[in-house]
Amino acid sequence: MAKFLNTSATNYFLEELIKSASERLILISPFLKLNDRIKELLEDKNRLKIDVRIIYGKSELQPEEINWLRSLDYVRTSFCKNLHAKCYINEQGCIITSLNLYEFSQVNNNEMGIYIDRIEDSQIYSDAFEEAQRIIRISDEVRISLEKVAPSDKVNKGKATANSQPSPKPQNLAPAALISSSKIAKSLGQTTDEFLSKLQQNGYIENKGGEMSLTDKGKSIGGEHVKKSRFGPYFKWPSDFDPSWLEATE
Repeated sequence: MAKFLNTSATNYFLEELIKSASERLILISPFLKLNDRIKELLEDKNRLKIDVRIIYGKSELQPEEINWLRSLDYVRTSFCKNLHAKCYINEQGCIITSLNLYEFSQVNNNEMGIYIDRIEDSQIYSDAFEEAQRIIRISDEVRISLEKVAPSDKVNKGKATANSQPSPKPQNLAPAALISSSKIAKSLGQTTDEFLSKLQQNGYIENKGGEMSLTDKGKSIGGEHVKKSRFGPYFKWPSDFDPSWLEATE
């Protein structure tokens, strides 16, 4: 029979669910900023070569999260647009809850959830598992490759010319999720206008007849021009956009 979980119980059962996973683990959460305890548990699953899928819905991953995820060979990460569900599943049970995999939420928020046992609640578990699989299918697997750039490295990379091409993306990996210029600019500590100006100086976008458009160079790094939206035309770029591609203008 399903168990009701308050905030502390949700955190406890989530840790136990991760610890007890021996075949598979699915973690679905719009927000992703893991506390040290959850990271330790997932690192242990990685050492045991357990298949772990993390699906998130907000693309502003912090550099620390990105670098940590890159170190895990058996943890795959996917981005799902418009994700709001929070669901955590292993081969024994499932937690459906209001709790995000977000450090602040786990400490500060009042949460609720239910734990579903695969044996005692087989139909509910099966339905939840099938829905989790559907979310995975409609998600884009993210190639985690953005790294923090040390100040000394930035000085060296700044010697690149405006015509230099970025390193090609491996063709056998899924593309990174696309996010807007404004979000990329914010992550780089720039205004959107400053970011767009640097993109133009580096040859990723150009002015054609008074309208900005994507160049072949911009397309080569995965850029996309959205011409129709409620906010007007704008550009989208891979979430693993490498800041060194703009170093030539500094």
